Order: sequence, then structure tokens, then C-alpha cells
Amino acid sequence: MNRIFDSLTLTVNGTSVALPVAPGRRLSEVLREDLGLRGTKVGCDAGDCGACTVLIDGAPVCACLTPVAQAAGRAVTTIEGLDMATLQQAFLRHGAAQCGICTPGMLIAAKALLSRVETPTRAEVEEALGGVLCRCTGYSKIIEAILDVATPGGPPPAPAAGHAVGARVERLDGGPKVCGTEIYGADHVPDGALLVRAVRAPDAPMTFSLGDIKAWCAAQAGEVQVFTADDVPGENRFGVLPAFADQPVLADTHVRMRGEAVALVAGVASVIDALDLAEFPVTWHASSESLVHASRADNLLVKGRVARGDLAAGFAAATHLAEGEVSTPYIEHAYIEPEAGVAWLEGDQLVIQACTQAPIMDRDDTARVLGLSPEGVRIIPAAAGGGFGAKLDLTVQPLIGLVTLKTGCPARMVLSRADSMATSTKRHPSKMRARIGADAQGRVTAMEFDGEFNTGAYASWGPTVAGRVPVHASGPFLVPAYLASASARHSFSPISGAFRGFGVPQATILQEVLYDDLAEKTGIDRLAFRRLNALQDGQATVCGQVLQGVGITACLEALQEPWQAALRRAEESNAKGGVMRHGVGIASCWYGCGNTGLANPSTIRLGLTAAGRVSLHQGATDIGQGANTVIPQICADALGLPLAAFDLVGPDTALTPDCGKTSASRQTYVTGKAAWLAGQALRAQILSLSNMGADARLSLTGQTLVVSDGAGERRIDLAALTPGAHGYALMAEETYDPPTTPLDADGQGAPYAVYGYGAQIAEVAVDSVLGTVKVTRITAAHDLGRVINPLLAEGQVEGGVAQGLGLALMEEYIPGRTENLHDYLIPTTGDMPRIDTIFVEVPDPEGPMGAKGLGEHVLIPTAPAILNAIRHATGARITDLPALPHRVLAAIRKARG
Repeated sequence: MNRIFDSLTLTVNGTSVALPVAPGRRLSEVLREDLGLRGTKVGCDAGDCGACTVLIDGAPVCACLTPVAQAAGRAVTTIEGLDMATLQQAFLRHGAAQCGICTPGMLIAAKALLSRVETPTRAEVEEALGGVLCRCTGYSKIIEAILDVATPGGPPPAPAAGHAVGARVERLDGGPKVCGTEIYGADHVPDGALLVRAVRAPDAPMTFSLGDIKAWCAAQAGEVQVFTADDVPGENRFGVLPAFADQPVLADTHVRMRGEAVALVAGVASVIDALDLAEFPVTWHASSESLVHASRADNLLVKGRVARGDLAAGFAAATHLAEGEVSTPYIEHAYIEPEAGVAWLEGDQLVIQACTQAPIMDRDDTARVLGLSPEGVRIIPAAAGGGFGAKLDLTVQPLIGLVTLKTGCPARMVLSRADSMATSTKRHPSKMRARIGADAQGRVTAMEFDGEFNTGAYASWGPTVAGRVPVHASGPFLVPAYLASASARHSFSPISGAFRGFGVPQATILQEVLYDDLAEKTGIDRLAFRRLNALQDGQATVCGQVLQGVGITACLEALQEPWQAALRRAEESNAKGGVMRHGVGIASCWYGCGNTGLANPSTIRLGLTAAGRVSLHQGATDIGQGANTVIPQICADALGLPLAAFDLVGPDTALTPDCGKTSASRQTYVTGKAAWLAGQALRAQILSLSNMGADARLSLTGQTLVVSDGAGERRIDLAALTPGAHGYALMAEETYDPPTTPLDADGQGAPYAVYGYGAQIAEVAVDSVLGTVKVTRITAAHDLGRVINPLLAEGQVEGGVAQGLGLALMEEYIPGRTENLHDYLIPTTGDMPRIDTIFVEVPDPEGPMGAKGLGEHVLIPTAPAILNAIRHATGARITDLPALPHRVLAAIRKARG
């Protein structure tokens, strides 16, 4: 055990600090916990992510790997102590901060570089940032910001009233992200907070028995309290879909997955941190059971199906047939912020602040588990340091809530990187097979698809994946005869949940690979083959839904010139000979925004204060995608007041109406539509009060609302109006629920009201001797219907491409082996290609101002485009992802016979 120094002196941000600390303690821990400098983030405690980067005597180091004794007598600089307003402004100007959890580390690394090199090259910037991981941005905008730091200037001029939509508005919540003051799940620590850790299963399936817990607690160096399944006061199970809720908060007699929690230990941080939980009194017994849940025969959770047309006749009409199989592994979300949160009591109400994508779902599920009414729980979402779907499921919320209810003390829990990766949900592993037929002219006549998706130990979003995949497996193409099924099946393995696309990225890989086969067999250019078969307005999807505002043809047309240029580049490079072979691939996508054939409402409250400010209550959590900026932009234009007049309230279950979960690319469309309706409704009240026409202009001067047109103006003293129920001088509240219909037994119906579309070109260089693949350029064309904020939309594309690249080439989660960010590889600055983004606007009649979703869509075509490019370069057909070098080499050898 480290002895405590009588006094260890550090100079932190220019101030000398004397601390009685053990010399081996991590510098990151001392900065955050002892000095309260929580701008330094911790994502791994292993030096893998770089989020904790600080300067020691001007040199960047990982504070999580630095014993505090090494900093004694030296100058430590954290983001709170850096004078770098110009760099921070550049980050905002370029949209370089999305979720923001990596931003302090990026800024520190950039500052160190700029202190050495006044005008660095792009290669120097990429190298300097190589030790700091980002899962959101794809790095492009971070690099651009650093290269542009010498350009003077602050934010662009604020858009005028009625012109917020379409403007490159800086992220409205970006200031705290670049200053290091944003509050994430691990950053709020109330006085007297207990630290909570979980005792977890070493393997599964297993049964267990608990020993003498009282004796174990008494043997510890300080007071320790333990809580088990017997202490759960409500229903000890939860799930994102109530009909399938099957996951216990704390296992009672047996565990179904490695890492499952069986007990909680709580106490003061110094005591809990020192515990060796391997000594906790629990005895494990291996189990030979084969059914994960006794009530689910053959481990089948649910099966989705879509059938349309005469499949036999469709294949009989085909001149050409393509068929194949593809398998994909577990994919880890790898957000840089591990799950964390804190709970406390305010009177009789339990308050929980934690990272989440679904505050209302969290509130209701936590209340059910803890035996409380929904009103007895308040959820305040912390800033989310990445989510991508995994933070839709409950994680720490009921655990810390249980400890707080039982002890009356605040309770705090921060998962380690290993615990986060062992217990969080993953992208569903899949095994898929399909066949597609086309006639002599190249028109698709029939398609059959079947997919098995490993949903792991508990249901999570398995039913959603099984339902969504058959709808989307056709791609955005006209398929007259179609049969698709997808099974979500249990295993004693990590839980598979929501991950940016809900199974559609996996299905699209197989569909797009087979489309390349058909293009080759019909002798049609690969892009032209897709244009020939693309869905058009007025045509029916495989669900029989007739669509308008279909943008896939526009996306493919936008790629025509880049496609020809990419083919020329590859041909010219290959003509030089050598082991490097160059290839070009293309892939398409479509994606339905929101829940599949289910209610999906969002509600927005909009109030005008007596002081002349507009309060926008919106409960849509912003996980980096930009909801806190895009939704106000839409609302501002609907109301007709400038964006600068708005104050954002929420999300907070006590302050904001339900805007649903941040998932399925629904917030811009669904909550944006509710914001548009609320803005219009408040505007209608104002015009009625002033007796002005629909084209009247609104402006605010202090507490005076001015309504004017060419004939005159009306001035309304807001302070003179009687406040309503929520205290506003004027207020509107509107709800929007997309018009969908449930699917019947054949999957026929209207599962989504709005779809987004896209297509991407990938250019690759393949080393035919080593099997390594370098993606050199991605050209991405996406139909947004209406581009609300081009700056943030570009960031979504670049980040989605990065995750799609990882899916194609490097990412594979293996339980027990890749539970850190060293062995589990995600793209770094050195892996990213040039990304050219093309936005297409084919307005949707249902979306706000024609807008469609984007977040999910941008990841879907990247992996299949890369795989098709590898095949174009070498002939190698990759059927087992990721395309690791040994698999690429094997496929090259097979292609060569």
C-alpha cells in the first residue's frame, strides 16, 4: 500500500497546491477528485483514449498513467488553466466538438503542438492527435479547426429572424464542451456521496450462492454496505420494450451473461476504491443449461417477416441470380465516456443525473424497479459522452437509486472501461444469407433474405432489430417479389441492443454485395444498375407503402461524376503495377426514421417570458448529434423570432415534456416537427392578439413584443399580460406523432412516415501481399430533405463514416479479450480517409420544412462500399467481417484460384 506523503506540492494551472496524497495515485484522480478539476476526463485509466491528456511542463501526458509523484514540483496545466480562446473558437467554428467528452484532451494535445509548431501541416496535426480517440467526429473537423486556428474571428453573424434553418449555426451548447465545464455522468459529486461498485459474474451460465456478507463487511477498513436482489423493493426486471422486459437489476440465483451484477457495495470512496471484490463472499457454480430463458423455446426471442408478391414467379422471371452469405461480429459502441451517474433525494423525490438517451424511459423503468411512482423519480440527463444506442438501456440508474433509497445518502457510480465493455449492449452479430434475381435488362425481379441475429442474454432492442431488418433488407430499390425474415435469438453472451442502424447496416452489406454481383452479370455499370432499380415517387416498397419524396435517385445522380473520376484514379494507379491494388466501390442505403409501426410522439413547450425571452422546453437528449441546436433553429423560423432570443430548457423530466428517445434518427424529424408546430401555434396566438396578418414580422425589444407589417405595428407589453399555468406571458405546447400503421403478418403496412436516403463511394488501396486495406477517400451523398444545419450535418456524415470504416476493417468485440480500447480497435486520425460530403434536398411532405433524419443513415453504406472496393481492387470477396488482413489475403487467394 502506498504511504501518504505529509505534503506533496504541485503547481496546477499556475497555483501551488500542497496535498497529503499517496505518491502512486493517478494524477487524473488527484486532479478530478481532490482538486475538483473535472475538465480532465477519464475514459479508460489505461492511456488508450487520451481523454485525460494534460500538460506537464508543457508536454502532453496521459494523466491516468502518471503517478502524482511524477508531477511533484512541476507545472501541470489542465483545460481549466489554458489560455486558448482562439483555439476554442476554431473548434466551435468548425463544429469540432460533438459529444465533447474527448474535446479537452484534443484541445490540450493541439495546444502542445501549436506551442512547438506555429503553422503545422495536416500530417503533423494527425500525428499530434493520434493518441486521443474520438468516436463521434471522424476527426476531420478537429483537424480542420487546428489548421485554421490562425484565422481570426469569432462566431458567424447570428441568422436573422426566419433564416435560422439552413445556416451554419455553431453548436448552441458548444461553449461548455470547449471550456471543459460540461457536466458528464462522472462529473457531479454531491457532498457525502457514497461510491457504488458492483460484484459481477466471471462467466455464464452460472448459479451462485452468497456467503457471510456481514462478516466480510466487518473485515473491511471502513464501513461498507451491501445490497442484493433481496433489497430491490419493486419489480426486479427491466427492458426497453415492456412486453419483453427480462433483465434483472441484480441477479438473484443465476446469471445469464459474463459481467452480470449480483450485488452492490457502497461506502465512502477511499474505502470502496481499496476493496478487492474478488474476495467478496460469493460461490459460483457452472451450469449446463442450454435455454437462456425457459419460456423461450429454441432460444428464439422473436422473428420478423416481410412478404410481398409471388416469389417463385419472380425468380422464374430472372435471367441472372446472385446469392451469398455474410457474417458480422459483435461491435462495441466504444463511446469515450463509460456509464456513470449520481442519485440523491430532494424531499421524497429520487433525483438521478446520469448519461442517457431516453430520460422518460429511464424514469418509468427505474420507478418500477424501485417501487416508486413515476412522479417519485426525476431524471436529469447529464451530458452524454457518446451514446450511439447503448445509452438507451438502463445502466447505473436503478443501482444508484437503490443505494440512495436504502441509505438516504447520495450515491455515485462510474463504470470502469472493462465493466462498461463487458456489460453494455453491442451491435448484433449476424449470419445472413440471401439471393436476388434480375432480368435480362437488369431489373430486379425477386429477393429472398434470411438473417439470424444473436441478441445475447436479454431482449433489449432485439425485437426492434428483428422487425426493422426485413423492412430494410431490400435496400431503397423496387423489388416486386420479396420474402425476408430475421430472427433474434438468445445466447449466454453480451446483450445486443441498439447501435446506429438497428441491424440495417448488417443487412445492407449483403444486399449491396449481391447488387455488385448482379451488375457484373448483367454487364451494367454498378452505379447505373442501382439507378435503374432505385425506388421512385409513387412506387410501393416491400411493405406495400407508397412513398413520396424519395431521394435515392438524386443521391446516385449526385455521385455520377465522382464515380467516374474515382474509376479513372483507380485505373491510372493500377496501370503503374506493383503490389498495391486500387479499387472503387459503391453502396446505397435507406432508413425509416423513428419507431417501426408504433406510436412515436414528441411534445414541445414554448413560452414567451415577461422579460422578452423565448423558453424552449425540449426533452430530446443531445448525444452529440446536435438536437440542442437544430430543434431551436426549426422552432425559431416557425415562430419568426431570431435564434438569439431563445433559451433552451431541458431535457429534465421535471421541466420538459416527453420528446421520446434519441434513437432511430427521429429527433430532427419528430421533435423538430413538434417544435415547428409549437412555433406556429405561438405565432398564431401573437398574430391573433395583435390583429395582424400572417406575413407580419415579430421582434423583441426588452419586454415589448413588436408585431409589424407594411401598414403599421402593434406593441405588446409582455409584463402586462397575466401569466399562464407555467408562468409565461404567452405559451404553446404541441405534440407530433408520425402517421404510421402496424405491420400485418406479412409485414405490410406503413412502418415509417419518413425515410432518409444515401449512397457512398469508397476508394481503397489494398496491399496484395500483406492484405492490408487503406481507405483513401469516401464520397458521401445523402438526402436530408432540408438541410437544417450544414455544419452539424457534415460532422454527422464524417463520424458515421468513421464507424462504418471500423465495422468494415477492424472492429470485433470478443468477450473477455477485447474489453479495453487497446485490444478493441477503433479508427484513429491515421485511419481516416478524405471525406467529400454532398447534401441532396428532396423534401419530404411530412418532415418539418421537408427535413428527414440523418444520424443512422450515414453509417449504413460505408462498410459495403469498402467491401465492394476491395473486391474491385483484388477480386477478393469478404464474407466474414471485419476484413482483417488474413481474411483479405485468403479471399485474394481464393479469387485467384
